[in-house]
Amino acid sequence: MTVDRPSPAESGPGAVRTRLKPGEQRWKSFGQTRVGSVIVRAFSTNGAWIFLLLIALMAVFSFLAPGKFLTEFNVRSMAENVAVLLVIAVGETFVMATGGIDLSVGYVLLFSGVTSAQVMNWGGKDPTNSGWDIVILGLVVALGSGFAWGVLNGLIVAKAKVPALIATLGTLGMSWGLAEILSNGQDLRYLPKIIADMGADRVIFNKVPVVVIVAVCFAIAGAVILGLTKFGRYTLAIGSNQEAARRAGVNVDRHLVSVYALSGTLAGFAGFMSLAIFTTTTISGHANDNLQAIAAVVIGGTSLLGGVATIAGTTIGVCIPMVLFSGFTILGYQSFWRDVAVGAVLVLAVYADQLRRRRRQRG
Repeated sequence: MTVDRPSPAESGPGAVRTRLKPGEQRWKSFGQTRVGSVIVRAFSTNGAWIFLLLIALMAVFSFLAPGKFLTEFNVRSMAENVAVLLVIAVGETFVMATGGIDLSVGYVLLFSGVTSAQVMNWGGKDPTNSGWDIVILGLVVALGSGFAWGVLNGLIVAKAKVPALIATLGTLGMSWGLAEILSNGQDLRYLPKIIADMGADRVIFNKVPVVVIVAVCFAIAGAVILGLTKFGRYTLAIGSNQEAARRAGVNVDRHLVSVYALSGTLAGFAGFMSLAIFTTTTISGHANDNLQAIAAVVIGGTSLLGGVATIAGTTIGVCIPMVLFSGFTILGYQSFWRDVAVGAVLVLAVYADQLRRRRRQRG
C-alpha cells in the first residue's frame, strides 16, 4: 500500500496542502520528462492561442465560402505553399532564438533556386530527360548557395559585430540582385522531369504531397535539436544572455555562424523545393517570404529578444499567412489584404511577448 507523503514545502508552517487530480498529476509528471517538457513549453507560450486562432480562421472562411475553402484541391495547394515557408521558418526560429534576425531568407531561397536551375541547364541543353546525377548536382548547388550566404551572414554578425538587422538587410539586397543578374530577370522553366515528379508525388492514399512530409520531417528534426540537444541549449542560452553564455564556456561567435549557416542552408533547400513544386524559379513570387517566415516565428511564440523559441509554435504560425491569403483570394479580395492582416497579427504577437516578459520580470 502506498502512502501520499507531503513534501517539505507542503508540511512547513503556514503551508497550503493541495492534492492534484489524477489527470493533473499525469500531466505534471509528463511535463517533468525531457520530451514532455519540450511539448509543455511549446504550448505554454503562444502555441495554444495561435492554434485556436488558426482553427477560428479556417472556420470563418469555411462559413463565408462554403464548399470552396476546405476542398481537397485548396487544402493541398495551401499545404504545398506552407511546406516551403515552414522549412525557412525553422531556420529563422534558430536565428531569432539567439536574439538575431535573418531578413535575407526569402531571397537566399530565390538565389539558390536560380543557381540550381542554371546548373541543371548548363550548356544550353534541354535537361528534361536528365538523370539523377543532374538532379543531385542541382540539390548540392542549392544547399551550397544557401550555406554560403548563411556563413556570410554569420561572419558579418559574429565577427564584424554588425547588427543582424543591417547585416541581413544587406545580404537580402545582394542575393536578390545577383539572382536577377544571373537570370536576366527571366524565369527558368526547363527542369529535369524527375524534379517535377518529386513535386507532384503524393503519399497516404495519394492525398498528401511528398514535399509536405519532407517539410514536417524538417520541423520535427528542428524541434528535437532545439529542445533536446546541446546545440539547442546553446542557442537559447545565447539568446537569453550572450555574455553569460560566453562565460559559461560557449564559443558564441562560432555558434552564431553555425546558426546563420543552418538558416541559409534550409533556405537553399527550400529553393530546391520551390523548383519541384512550381517547376520554375518563380522570381517574382518570393517578395513576401521574409515577412511571412518572420511573422510565423514570432506569432508562434519565439521572442524577438531571444531566449524563448518553439518549433511547434512556428509550425502552427506558418499556416496563418497562407490561410489568410487563400481565404481572401476565394472571397475575391486583393491579396494585399493578407499582408495587412499578417502585419496586424505580427504586431499583436510582439505585444503579447512584451506583456509576458514584463509579467515574468515582476514575478
